[in-house]
This record gives sequence, C-alpha cells and structure tokens, in this order.
Amino acid sequence: MASEDNRVPVTVLTGFLGSGKTTLLNHILTATHGKKLAVIENEFGEVGIDDELLKKNTRMQAEEEIIEMMNGCVCCTVRQDLITVLKKLAARVQSGKLQLDGIIIETTGMADPAPVAQTFFVDEDVEKFSRLDGIVTLVDAKHIEARLDEEKPEGVENEAVEQVAFADRMILNKIDTVSEEDLVRVEARLRSVNAFAPIHRAERSSVSVDNVLNIHGFDLKRTLENDPEFLKTDGEHQHDASVSSVSITTPGELDLDEVQEFVGFILGEKGNDIYRMKGVLNIAGCDNRYVYQAVHMMYNSSFDQPWGADEDRENKLVFIGKNLNKAELDEKFKQCILTPDKIEEKRQKFLKEVQSLRFRVGDKVECNVGTWSKGEVVAVLYRERGIRTALGDGIAPYQIKLDNGTLIFAPVDDNRVIRKA
Repeated sequence: MASEDNRVPVTVLTGFLGSGKTTLLNHILTATHGKKLAVIENEFGEVGIDDELLKKNTRMQAEEEIIEMMNGCVCCTVRQDLITVLKKLAARVQSGKLQLDGIIIETTGMADPAPVAQTFFVDEDVEKFSRLDGIVTLVDAKHIEARLDEEKPEGVENEAVEQVAFADRMILNKIDTVSEEDLVRVEARLRSVNAFAPIHRAERSSVSVDNVLNIHGFDLKRTLENDPEFLKTDGEHQHDASVSSVSITTPGELDLDEVQEFVGFILGEKGNDIYRMKGVLNIAGCDNRYVYQAVHMMYNSSFDQPWGADEDRENKLVFIGKNLNKAELDEKFKQCILTPDKIEEKRQKFLKEVQSLRFRVGDKVECNVGTWSKGEVVAVLYRERGIRTALGDGIAPYQIKLDNGTLIFAPVDDNRVIRKA
C-alpha cells in the first residue's frame, strides 16, 4: 500500500450567493468533532460581514483556531494572497506553534473554484504542506435552476455551472423550500452537469461533518476504493446544453508515451473546455496504478499503490467540461492501448536503437554534466527503476563511471550528451 499522506487536508467550500456556505461553516465550527481547523474566509468587497459571524464560533472550537480574511475574489485577484496565507499556516505548524487537522477555504459566491484548486498544483511549498481534500458545493434547491439557466455575456462563464461541474460533493440545501418533485428534477439537472459528485440533501446547511471534511473527494484512487462502481453511470443523462460529464472504462494495458500524447492533446486542444479530468490507468509493464488529475490545463500525475492481486486492471477516466464529444475521447484513448502490432513496432524500434549504439563497455568517453567530464562506460543498456530515457522506462543507453568515481547514466546516445574522449 502507498504510505499515508500526512499533509493537512484542505476543503474548498463554494456555492452561489445565498446558498448557505457561512451557515454550513458555522455548523462545522460548533459541531463536536475534536478537529482543529483554520478558516480562510473570502468576501467580494472591501467590508467583510461573514468573518464577524464566524469569529464567535471559531473561538468556541479552540484558542489556536484562526480566521484569515481576504477581500476580493479568491479565484482572480488574490490567489497569490491565498498562497501567502497557506505558507504562513505552514510556518506556524512547522514551528510547533499551531496544530491543524484541516483547513477550510470559503470562497465568495462569485468564485470559479478552478483557480483555487490549481493553487495546490502550482506552488511546491503549498503542495508539500497541504493537499486538496475536496471541493464541496452548496446548492440552493429553490434557485439553482435559474442560476444554471442564467444568460451571460459572450466570453463570461456561468459561475453556478462551474461550481457544480467542479464539485467533488454537492450539498443540496434548503430542501424545505421546495417539493419532492422539485428535488428530483433539480438532482437530475445537477447530475446532467456532474454525474460523479454525490449529492446530500440538507435543511439550513445541517449535514454531518464527515460529509464535508476529510472526504478524499479529490483523491480518485480513494474514491474508487470506497465505491468501485463510482465511474459506472447508469444510462444516458439529458445533459446541459454545454457542460456535461463523460466516463470511459476499458480494459487493456496502455503505452505510457501514448497516454502522455493523449493527455497533451486534451490539455492543448481542449484545456479551456475541460473543467476536471481524472483517471486511474493500467500502464504496461508497471505493477502500480497510474493516477492523474487535471484542472483546466494544470496537470498532476504519479504512480500510486500496486494493483491488488484480485483487482481488475481496468482503465477508468472522468471528464467534466464543455462541449465534450464522448465518441472522440473514446477513439483517442483507444490509441493508447498496447496491441500486439504496437508491441512488435516498439520492439523493432528498440532493436534498431540498440544496434545503433556507438559505445561498448570499457570505452573512454566524455559526458556533459554541465561541463564535460571524462569517464568510462561500465554498462550498456543500463537498467534502473524509475528512470525514463529515449529507450523507454527503466532503461538507459549507458551507465558511465566518471573519473571522480561518480556513477551516472546517459539518457540518450547523442554527441550533445556523450562523446568519445
């Protein structure tokens, strides 16, 4: 199993104006859960009101809980401020002055969640300290349909649509203000935009803290462990005219180079239209699952825990965004599957590259390590787990022992990297 992630989990609380975010936050702060939480509160405008509502309940939880206020929209003008606040919290935790079990970021109702989520991809210090646990979207049962249908000027996004599309979990709030028939219709509409986020009904934002905090909603591998059927949708949905969700589930081993080309195509050609993209993939020759996440054009991937002995090595992908063409995505992704013809093609390419290698064991060479350093080839077709070179994963043309005793490998057989001494 993968080692436990000890980073501080961060919940992004979003939802349109009046959906009940501050009420939910107050509920979390007054609930008996024993967690020590930091709240980053954001308002649209110079004068903050919500922070005054929160301060009393924050003190009820623990003396060391804090509220950080940021005026302006967290998704546009103050993302750098958000990074600064998170780094400040990290410094206090690392110094031992503050203990934190979680961080909650409440966004203004006008905020697009994507740039907030991207914060956890773009700054190395933030990524080391904290992990995005989930985007929780509050939905006003009475008014959400009007919000989703609202016409915007050309080029301006509908924030309510984006908040639903980016959600890892939705709280359908104020259910006491509408009928059961209305709720069924609203839930169907929400699922037409985002088929993969669980929906929890609530009155006055009253939900279990466990439905909001530490949900691992942004962690696809954990989601699949808890719900193996997560990516299987039952039947076709009537999708919103522009925003929808698509899943692909297919067996087969994948060529990692082809996967990276596929992801590059999606991000390069459709990055602005893709709100969220995530998947668990079966890479040929690898015992571990390949897990990736993307928010618009910000992409993060890694090899995760090993596949289980009895686990089906299926490839599972989710796309949420605008103007998605399932047939096109299916066709592009199928090109990543390693067929017998592709295996033979790669084998022939590999043999050709091997036959063209210029050096043998014992040859004296110079290597470009910033400056040219002399050494000797000690291995041809050198293998090392985790490296990627022109020959593929885990293999390099040469291993070289430099005259100072350092062992290095040459990633490519090219005069710009390695030459005859």
